[in-house]
Formats: sequence, structure tokens, C-alpha cells
Amino acid sequence: MTWLETVIIAIVEGLTEFLPVSSTGHMIITQGLLGVESTDFVKAFTFIIQFGAILSVLVLYWKRFFQLNNTPAPEGANAVGRLLHKFDFYWKLFIAFVPAAVFGLLFSDAIDAMLESVTVVAVMLVVGGIFMLFSDRLFNKGSEQTEMTPKRSFMIGLFQCISMIPGVSRSMATIIGGMSQGLTRKAAAEFSFFLAVPTMFGATVYKIYKLLSTGGTALIMDNLSTLIIGNVVAFIVAMLAIKFFINFVSKYGFVAFGWYRIIAGGLILVLMLCGIKLEIM
Repeated sequence: MTWLETVIIAIVEGLTEFLPVSSTGHMIITQGLLGVESTDFVKAFTFIIQFGAILSVLVLYWKRFFQLNNTPAPEGANAVGRLLHKFDFYWKLFIAFVPAAVFGLLFSDAIDAMLESVTVVAVMLVVGGIFMLFSDRLFNKGSEQTEMTPKRSFMIGLFQCISMIPGVSRSMATIIGGMSQGLTRKAAAEFSFFLAVPTMFGATVYKIYKLLSTGGTALIMDNLSTLIIGNVVAFIVAMLAIKFFINFVSKYGFVAFGWYRIIAGGLILVLMLCGIKLEIM
């Protein structure tokens, strides 16, 4: 990868990670358009630069992310209950994180295989876009709930598993999951951001472990500057994208993102039908 390719892919990651348009799908498409070969390092790079996006959430929401519940525990709660009450925020994040962690470990190879397909990305962009056109009507009728409960956390975690199909979008799946549980768009979006931290961190660590376990230490060290540049660019761009998204979706909903997905996915399918090669080699 050249430095220009590194910066472009990192910008795409930062822009799309927290928008309901599929960051993984957009990076796969970007690789195809740039003609970047899908080497072991490139595959790892697209996961490792998510760390920069994670930091953007921690910086923007640090007061809410690094907090304990100091309200009185429920009357009659035992030691475990009091502990869970104290770490209430992190307990709910853990509940939401578990389904994707289990699913990801069980189907890692199948997921990696799908990451090679621009066709899968394009089709899922269109399918997800059509769904998003109607998501507000389906799930946002009178939604006024902002409180996250363990049950809601778990349901959002199940929705997150769907996003392992490239082109679905982790952000879209978790936000829709939250709205399906009665949460407001803003509350669902913010929990989606928080849930991204353990999910993306776990995926990044797992990919680094797999790379190192197959003799990739030298590969990482030789491309360390590329990884640093990618993370810095993703961090800066993701901060801007988060601020834009929260304001936009609170006011206007998801219809614009739905149309974007349909147009982008449809255009890719048309180009491929015309014989233009976008598949990653």
C-alpha cells in the first residue's frame, strides 16, 4: 500500500464507521477501485485502523464512558447485585458485546471469505438501504425511551451479529436494534457508539493475534508507519463524522442514508454488470 492509498482507506473508515452505510463494505469497495491487493497485511490494516475510530468515541464521550453508577443500589441487593449496579454501564455493554464475540469466533472463516466479495457488499447495501427507508415508520413511532436495560442491551447485541455480513453496517444494525426496543434515535445511536468500543477493540486484537500467530510480526513492524498514519487519519475523520451524524439523524432520521445505500450499491452492481472489475484480487 502507498501512503496515498493508506490515507484514502483511512478516511473512508473514519467517515463510515459510525454512519449506517457499512465501513467494511466501503473499504472493500475502495480497495477494489484503487486496485489494492488483498494481502494478509491489508486485511489486518482494515481492522487495526478501527482503533483510531474507537479513540474518537472515548474522546468525545469520555465523561459518559468512564463513569460508575453512584446512585443507591436496589433495596435488598446482595454483593453481586450491588457490584453490577455500580458498574451498570459496563455490564450492559458486556451483555451487548457477548453475542457478536461468540458469533465472530464460531464463524470467523466464513466471515473472512465474505470480506473478499464486492458483490455481497453491493447487494447488502441495497437491501439495507431499502430497509432503512421504512425504519423510522417501523420503529420510531412515539419512541421516547432513553434508558438502557439488560434486556435491551442483549437484543441490540443480537442485532449486531447481522452486521458481520459485509455491507450490512454495524452502526445500522445496532441503531435499528435499539429503536426496535423503543429507544429514541439519539439514544440508540449513542449506545451504538459505546458498543463499538469493545466490539471493534476485540476484533482488532483478534486480527492482530491471528497475524502474529502466523508469523506476521515482521509484517507489522515493517508497516508500522502505515498503521500509525491510518489510525491518526481515522481518528480525526471519525470525530467529525460522529458529531455530524448525531445532529443529522436526530433531526432527519435515516431516509437519506437509505437512499445513499441504494444508489451506491446499485451503481456498483451496474458497473460490475458492464464488465468493470471491482472484485478484490
